[in-house]
Amino acid sequence: MMTQPFLTNPLEEPTTSKIADPCVLVILGATGDLTSRKLLPALYNLEREGLLPSHFACVGFARREKTHEQFRTEMYDAISKYSRVKPIDQKLWNEFSEQIFYHRSEFDNDEGYIALDRFLQEIDTKFGTKGNRIYYLSTPPSYFPDIIKRLGSHGLIYNPEKVHNKWSKIIIEKPFGRDLASAVALQREITEHLKEEQIYRIDHWLGKETVQNLLVMRFGNSIFESIWNNRYIDCVQITVGEDLGVGTRGKFWEEAGMLRDIVQNHMMQLLSLVAMEPPVSTQADSIRDEKVKVLHSIRPIPIPHLDQHVIRAQYGPGFIDGEPVKGYRQEDNVSPTSTIETYVAMQLFVDNWRWAGVPFYLRAGKRLPKKATEIAVCFKQVPGVLFGKCSCRDEANVLVIRIQPDEGISLRINSKVPGMSGITQPVKMDFRYGSYFGATPPEAYERLICDCILGDSTLFAREDEVLTSWQILTPVLNRWEEVQPHDFPNYAAGTWGPQAAEQLLFKNNRQWRFV
Repeated sequence: MMTQPFLTNPLEEPTTSKIADPCVLVILGATGDLTSRKLLPALYNLEREGLLPSHFACVGFARREKTHEQFRTEMYDAISKYSRVKPIDQKLWNEFSEQIFYHRSEFDNDEGYIALDRFLQEIDTKFGTKGNRIYYLSTPPSYFPDIIKRLGSHGLIYNPEKVHNKWSKIIIEKPFGRDLASAVALQREITEHLKEEQIYRIDHWLGKETVQNLLVMRFGNSIFESIWNNRYIDCVQITVGEDLGVGTRGKFWEEAGMLRDIVQNHMMQLLSLVAMEPPVSTQADSIRDEKVKVLHSIRPIPIPHLDQHVIRAQYGPGFIDGEPVKGYRQEDNVSPTSTIETYVAMQLFVDNWRWAGVPFYLRAGKRLPKKATEIAVCFKQVPGVLFGKCSCRDEANVLVIRIQPDEGISLRINSKVPGMSGITQPVKMDFRYGSYFGATPPEAYERLICDCILGDSTLFAREDEVLTSWQILTPVLNRWEEVQPHDFPNYAAGTWGPQAAEQLLFKNNRQWRFV
């Protein structure tokens, strides 16, 4: 199969390209949900489009007893169900499946890593993968340090200062720690065996087409960049809504909660992309430097008055699409007296020259009326002398970047209604990726796996990004540990959250945008 050239950076013009090095991708925790729903379908689609290296293999590493054929059969079923392109191409699958293998071992068993090393050397000989390795840690975070330690002690990770003819990289799934102290400890442990340039902290939202286009829209169009400041913008609202409950993830959610699972990583990444200054280049560190500057500029949340700035909530029983659904405390593997939040709303300020005085409102919740992730940039009201007031509440002068679903960008502006009355009302100019480009955008994991193979870390979180985000939010978590909520559950499933979240904006004569 011919190998297609890769763009070296998602923001660069296709004038330069790079051929992906041969490699083996080892997925640790390969029998988990992430592998079947996301990773193997992503690899299949990359192979289908000719975007994987011509010399490539994938090895699933997990604790369950399984043969190569059993693993391939399970992955075939998963790809048939979850791939964005259906039906599965049988001829392509028959060829690709010969590059998929399974290795059984406990994560703390040294013999398993020794056997893995021998097996990977056999694959190098058979497939010409030249010793290049990517290890995808699709395991609970508690396993990360031990896995990396054993990979290092058995020579499966190379020191790039000493080994120059082959490379090794680690992809780490979120969450990276539970708070600032645990994230610092985890970073200290893994950097005993890895250099920072070998660590790829994945946030799959950064691989979404709409998120990548956010920087192009901002810095590639002077019409937006010239008004992207506190002179013209009244507020920014970032919403991550899910209509689903926790489902089978009750045990995980009892340990995580919405602030750790969504706000600390996904939402802080979106905020930094919206608020960052123009980078000096499209190279990875130039972009990430500007994102970190935004995080450093966020005003500390006043903990003594936390309830006036951060709202936490938990869903109770309610209705979704007319059907009754359980409250969080009735979900499987959830304590009947749980105080874990399933909803967070907060007000943040970026104290720099561009954004001084502009509130950033973030809200994320489960069991909301619909699934929707969007960024709404609400521009200031026009003077009321000529046409009356025009505000976020009126849904005019709002630029909306829809992350999912129905990816696209819309702009609401005021227009005169035809007729003699002179009435004005908001109208929407709408751009949708699917209808305009006529193709389904690639899944985020496809983009990110490609970038890791290429060594492009632009869309991955750097150490200082992660730690600075935890520095902002850890005081909130600590306060919540000290003061337990007394009113949970405090919003019904199928609603947009608690009344306190509405008051967060009402007190400043604003309201949440109707999604």
